[in-house]
Amino acid sequence: VQLQASGGGLVQPGGSLRLSCVASSRIFGIRSMDWYRQAPGKQRELVASISSGGSTNYEDSVKGRFTISRDNAKNTVYLQMDNLTPEDTAVYYCNVKVRPRDWPRSPENNYWGQGTQVTVSS
Repeated sequence: VQLQASGGGLVQPGGSLRLSCVASSRIFGIRSMDWYRQAPGKQRELVASISSGGSTNYEDSVKGRFTISRDNAKNTVYLQMDNLTPEDTAVYYCNVKVRPRDWPRSPENNYWGQGTQVTVSS
């Protein structure tokens, strides 16, 4: 499975971007589809997550500004980012956690996209 992230770019504070992450094929056994980000000099952090049942969770600093969603028919997960601030500047990565049929005998599989740069600056 390969994940292709896109949608990053340069935006002014207060602006919006929509990130997309497309899987190369349909993925079975998804536990969650997530967006992480990594700013320069900082550890990668979980920004938003959507479970197989559709439940969502957000990192506190993005609550009310970011929305994660997915389109199963298109094998795609999205991250709508509104009211962006310079503190949102980072490389954003999509991630899919998959449980194999014999889980927990076999561990979860973790798939990562290549990352897309988001820069918020005036």
